[in-house]
Amino acid sequence: MTELLTPILSANWGVDKSWTLKSYLSFDGFEGAKKALKLKPEEVLEIVKESGLRGRGGAGFPTGTKWSFVPQDNPNPKYLVVNADESEPGTCKDMPLLLASPHTLLEGIVIASYAIHCHTAFVYVRGEVAHVARRLQAAVAELYAAGWLGKDIQGSGFDLDVVVHSGAGAYICGEETALLDSLEGKRGQPRLRPPFPAVAGLYASPTVINNVESISSVPCILRNGAEWFSAMGTEKSKGFTIYSLSGHVAKPGQYEAPLGTTFAQLLECAGGMRAGHELKFFTPGGSSTPILTPADVDIPMDYEGMVGAGTMLGTKALQVFDETTSIVRTTLRWSEFYAHESCGKCTPCREGTGWLVQLLKRLEAGQGHEGDVDKLLSVCDDINGLSFCALAGGAVACVTSAVKHFREEFELGYTTPAWEAFPYELSTAWAGGAK
Repeated sequence: MTELLTPILSANWGVDKSWTLKSYLSFDGFEGAKKALKLKPEEVLEIVKESGLRGRGGAGFPTGTKWSFVPQDNPNPKYLVVNADESEPGTCKDMPLLLASPHTLLEGIVIASYAIHCHTAFVYVRGEVAHVARRLQAAVAELYAAGWLGKDIQGSGFDLDVVVHSGAGAYICGEETALLDSLEGKRGQPRLRPPFPAVAGLYASPTVINNVESISSVPCILRNGAEWFSAMGTEKSKGFTIYSLSGHVAKPGQYEAPLGTTFAQLLECAGGMRAGHELKFFTPGGSSTPILTPADVDIPMDYEGMVGAGTMLGTKALQVFDETTSIVRTTLRWSEFYAHESCGKCTPCREGTGWLVQLLKRLEAGQGHEGDVDKLLSVCDDINGLSFCALAGGAVACVTSAVKHFREEFELGYTTPAWEAFPYELSTAWAGGAK
């Protein structure tokens, strides 16, 4: 199945010191930026539109269209903000990309900034990954020294400064308006919209916010053309993407393939399930997306395919679980994360996520009361769609989809602890070889 893979963003990950500018240039680095700077900004924007590139951070909104929303008649500065606050359980594609090839993102920033007439760009990095922030800062310093950042980039007359900003470790700051408040030095909490960031974002100025993979996909589009990019993928989900497989698979890791690849194909690339076990369920795009089961393995992993299956493509974070897994225990762990990371601004989310954890703890311990599963779903109804941002929706989705597919397992929690129904397995890797 290796012929299925399309190593483009990951093409240079395995070479020696791939994170250096010298290494990146040997892989046609900044050829896309050179082409872009010879065009008018409007022409660059049109190429990205024609490519069909959609946001790789979860929403799937067309990237070129998003850029075009920036009002050029606004006298305020234009800003580009890259969301590198990758924090959701299971989501792990942006950090490897930034560690292995930070210049891929930075070249994309140069092109995107030029297209929207931006002269200051920010990369907002998850607070816990200091090593990623340091690598990015070193890469930025290399580009200033090489004339790819600063004044009059490569003699083009275009000026651009890039600031790498480390957050304080709050998942909520992955929500774009909370990210903007955090960048401004405020507490990271979602804003009421409208106005939308494209009109009044960072410092009340027009702002484009894109995910790391979205911006990193731009250089190869400029380098190879919109038709080359749109030839991959499906009719409405163009191009390639990075699928992250983790959990009970033989070879977890990053698999770069065209959009529309099925889970069954990706699982084969990853060597299948771990020896002697079978698939029970998986997430298509991180813990905030409704789970899928073995019946769904042949559905195309693209935006339309996932919506048709009642879920979302999200960040393509495929957490894979076998038959030894307790769905109650897994859902509780996810719910604990969302309860901890709720910013507290909205009462349904602040209070409701805590109630979900309480009910799930009771069911996990085998101390549930008759009707607790229905009460769980009732609390979800009281949370969903009633908050400023999508955190509450994600907290609900992982619960409701789990109950939909495995209700009898939740009801088992009225009498039987999860650790009896699904005993913990002691891994020899963690037990020093003990068996």
